Amino acid sequence: MKKKVAFYTLGCKLNFSETSTIARSFVDEGFDRVDFAEAADMYVINTCSVTENADKRFKSIVKQAQKKNPDAFVAAVGCYAQLKPEELAAVDGVDLVLGATEKFKITDYINDLSKNDFGEVHSCEIEDADFYVGSYAIGDRTRAFLKVQDGCDYKCTYCTIPLARGISRSDTLENVLKNAAEISAKNIKEIVLTGVNIGDYGKGEFGNKKHQHTFLDLVKALDTVDGIHRLRISSIEPNLLKNETIDFVSKSNSFVPHFHIPLQSGSDTILKLMRRRYLTNLYIDRVAKIKEVMPHACIGVDVIVGFPGETDEHFLETYHFLNELNISYLHVFTYSERDNTVAAEMDNVVPKNVRAKRSKMLRGLSVKKRRAFYESQLGSTRTVLFESENKEGYINGFTENYVKVKAPWNPELVNTLHTITLTEIDEDGLVRFDFVKTEAAV
Repeated sequence: MKKKVAFYTLGCKLNFSETSTIARSFVDEGFDRVDFAEAADMYVINTCSVTENADKRFKSIVKQAQKKNPDAFVAAVGCYAQLKPEELAAVDGVDLVLGATEKFKITDYINDLSKNDFGEVHSCEIEDADFYVGSYAIGDRTRAFLKVQDGCDYKCTYCTIPLARGISRSDTLENVLKNAAEISAKNIKEIVLTGVNIGDYGKGEFGNKKHQHTFLDLVKALDTVDGIHRLRISSIEPNLLKNETIDFVSKSNSFVPHFHIPLQSGSDTILKLMRRRYLTNLYIDRVAKIKEVMPHACIGVDVIVGFPGETDEHFLETYHFLNELNISYLHVFTYSERDNTVAAEMDNVVPKNVRAKRSKMLRGLSVKKRRAFYESQLGSTRTVLFESENKEGYINGFTENYVKVKAPWNPELVNTLHTITLTEIDEDGLVRFDFVKTEAAV
């Protein structure tokens, strides 16, 4: 009988792409991959440490695995496993904890899958995480997450990612193009580029800091890969999103008019405390440039509320800054203290109830911004890629500029591209449309 292995991923798109690569290594070793809700011989949990809640969720996920099979071997990998390996190893039921360099060699660390009395830890000094492992994830058969870069050289005062993932390093251009071609051969219509700091692409391509390629080189090369209908850039730092890249995307074959650009605060005072590498003026310039060459572009924004020292005045500065900016939606994060960060030692801590209130205000603003963006798109003709899930009798899809649409469920639409005209916003906030009857589905 083949052994069964199941995976659970916490956190970002990058983690999902790495879980897929780890899972493929198990299949190569003769395992059957099953859903995490099923009984398995081994459970692998890919952890995240960006927020407090991700830490807490780990224990409940271990318990879920133990309910399915109390004798299953449980392994923890990922960011939290690198930052606090002993803490994870001490969780009841955990047998193996692997850090940043070991996670891709997980099959080397398992023998007969017999339970350990104590969690066994193999974690490196983060300075040793200086080599690159490429990966990609195929999610719902309609899009794939392609990892192009890992690690970060920035020293933002709130962030543990450099401690969890090491220095900035990149895949070779040749390997990225090979992975993209593999994905395209599987009839997947959209690739989302992912990494920790993808605008830094090129750094560490040769295991050192020598640059041969830049992010713009990467974008230009990917635009020539046959069979990819859509390429989407995931989160990119405003200081690394150059005019040349924006101009290229506006004219490219495959890149879509959708940018996700972390802001974190609309107050220059707070940005300096965070040690971000730009001020609000640069951010205004980025948004203006995108809208100048792609007026219909969707722009998403990350923002953190409740950072130490953020007064009511600083928060209102952020609120008004975002309210006046021509953006499409927000991802709002409530600041949480992380061990071994500069911010955790800062004075003027914002009370948690104040953080929660500010978060709620910005989430409300995000709803308003998304609605206004969707309204601005009504009457326009777009291309939609339909998803694979039946959601209460409806099928959803996203236009190239990230408007979420809905239609009555039709399995024939799954993973197809269609030209549509956006007509009205439904009561659930999604957009209805009419098909443009000029072409067959792609």
